[in-house]
Amino acid sequence: MTVLALGINHKTASVELRERLAFTPERLSEALESVVTDGLCDEAVILSTCNRTEIYCFGELINSETLTSWLADFHLVPEQDLDQHLYVQRDVSATTHLMRVASGLDSMVLGEPQILGQVKQAYQQAKSMGTVKTYFERMFQQVFSVAKKVRTETDIAVNAVSVAYAAVTLAKQVFGSFDNKKVLLVGAGETIELVAKHIFEQGAKDIVVANRTLSKAKLVAEQFAAKTCTIAQIPEQMLEADVVISSTASTLPIIGKGMVENVLKRRKHRPMFLVDLAVPRDIESQVAELDDAYLYTVDDLQEIVAQNMQARTEAAEDAEVIIQQKANIFDDWLNSLESVDLIRDYREQSLAVKDELLERAINQLQSGNDVEQILKELANKLTNKLIHAPTSALKDAAEKQNVQELTAIKAVLGIR
Repeated sequence: MTVLALGINHKTASVELRERLAFTPERLSEALESVVTDGLCDEAVILSTCNRTEIYCFGELINSETLTSWLADFHLVPEQDLDQHLYVQRDVSATTHLMRVASGLDSMVLGEPQILGQVKQAYQQAKSMGTVKTYFERMFQQVFSVAKKVRTETDIAVNAVSVAYAAVTLAKQVFGSFDNKKVLLVGAGETIELVAKHIFEQGAKDIVVANRTLSKAKLVAEQFAAKTCTIAQIPEQMLEADVVISSTASTLPIIGKGMVENVLKRRKHRPMFLVDLAVPRDIESQVAELDDAYLYTVDDLQEIVAQNMQARTEAAEDAEVIIQQKANIFDDWLNSLESVDLIRDYREQSLAVKDELLERAINQLQSGNDVEQILKELANKLTNKLIHAPTSALKDAAEKQNVQELTAIKAVLGIR
């Protein structure tokens, strides 16, 4: 029995190719059913995200070339377009790979937490389709356990590795929590949307999004129950704001030293935390000269990100040790399954011999033949049938003078 992982990711393929091989939610069920009913494997899970498409299969004699052809045909992509982009992992390597993926060690951003939820979703969908059975049920539960262990016993996900998250983390370090704190976000692009997401998840409830175009501000605000305002209304909003984070495409500063100085006087010099994520700057650098304004720029945060990335890299080394240990243990279990199958097959073969000879003996008894003769014949034939294969193995090993094999056969047969 073999477990196989076949796929592409952000390291091996361009965005264009990843898009062509992505499984939409509508077609994922169809794909799971197809890969099993077409006889490619017994169990299957498909993980499809913006950064990777991976097919996990379990069964006998799984052929990676056949699976590649199926993948190309399913997406109507020429098979030659996949050359040099696909990777294949088998058995303990496949298990190790999935554990690394679920733990965030194979992500574009080292240690990012979203991938674990995506792996769980892929497993659940496959389970609902009936393509997760005994092996993958145990394998994926083990993978989830390992990912949890990695996150609780290492610092792989502790430190911020994006400027948006670093800005929120820094603000939280200053205030302890965002309870009863007002946050003003200036801009409505991808960075501010990411900041809004992080700060909302950290407990901020009083959020205002300021932008030149209110309709764009509302698109961000409605996701986090936030309010909106225009750029012109920023000074009034800053009167109550504890945190100001800005990221726009403006070529000139939006928040100047004079504006902040005036606001601080009206606030009776209550401190204000400001973060400028824009390039060119949205907040004049002279704001940092004011006693009650604490200004951080994107350069300040990049230093934090670089330090944190180094910390995550060091934590990843500890995570790799955990994963390798667990993957080896799981590989031992897979090997034990083959032993169970071998024992079952041997037992069924022996019982078949017994049933065949017993039926013949019963027929002879019903025909009135001599009972003692029937019993002797049954015993002899049963013995000869059962010792035939071991005897042949002993003779073969003896002729080859294979002492190690002879010793093993003797141990199995209980010969002293």
